[in-house]
Amino acid sequence: MSSLSAEILAGLRDGSIVPYLGPGALAGSVDLDDGTPIPADSDSLILAMNDGRPMAPKLMYEFPRAAMNMELKKGRNFVNRFLNCTYGQRRWRRAPLHDWLTGIRPPYVIDTNRDTQLLETYRNTPHTLVQGIARIGGTDFRFRLFDWNGSAYRPIEPGQVNAGQPTLFKPLGCPTPESSFIASDADFVDYLTELMGGFAIPEFLKRYRAGKRYLLLGVRLTRDTERMLMSDITYGARAGRGWAVIVNPTDKERRFCLKMGLNIIEAPLEAVFGTQPVTV
Repeated sequence: MSSLSAEILAGLRDGSIVPYLGPGALAGSVDLDDGTPIPADSDSLILAMNDGRPMAPKLMYEFPRAAMNMELKKGRNFVNRFLNCTYGQRRWRRAPLHDWLTGIRPPYVIDTNRDTQLLETYRNTPHTLVQGIARIGGTDFRFRLFDWNGSAYRPIEPGQVNAGQPTLFKPLGCPTPESSFIASDADFVDYLTELMGGFAIPEFLKRYRAGKRYLLLGVRLTRDTERMLMSDITYGARAGRGWAVIVNPTDKERRFCLKMGLNIIEAPLEAVFGTQPVTV
């Protein structure tokens, strides 16, 4: 099924290695009506949010900065409507990587995309969904918990989590079962602050993640936001934190991966599900 090493595949299945998905994991997913690729990375999201037009260079640097600009001009609801429309109303062909994950069904998956394909991957499997939230009053936490019983999600409290079923962690949110997104600079400031303070990850995940290794798929580590998010979510990992599949990594990415104990697999993402050779 894959040209990854037997060690990594076995670890993905037994939960000792955790898939960590970034924008590149959605490669190959296109709109079923017009064939346009799903906007996932920073540039494509900015262009989609701004009717296909580039924004000023300083805003094109990353999506949170552009989303903050739009929020200040048009209100927070504008950004939320854009993301709800993009990921909750349009119909997308599944990415090949998600089809590959369906055959493995890891017990814990981290998905930093805002779409719903991971939820669909586990639609026939009871699971727990951890959904990131930001700038919401009335709670000390920056997450919501939902239990999927095979037909519907229901909100649950931390003490109601079924430890025997898979956990899907969507730190940057998704449109369902309750719409919530981490998008603008203000969202990230709030979320990352509480993530560092321990309030954006439930206690059961803090215990579960201890000593895990990670396989980064479709994640680029060129910007501080991505590096901070990954570092805090994977806190407590093994000293040899795992692997990052990156084509043509930059010097900055090499230095960061060395610091974090991540071995770089310099191969296209297609190598993960066996269409091209990969050296681990």
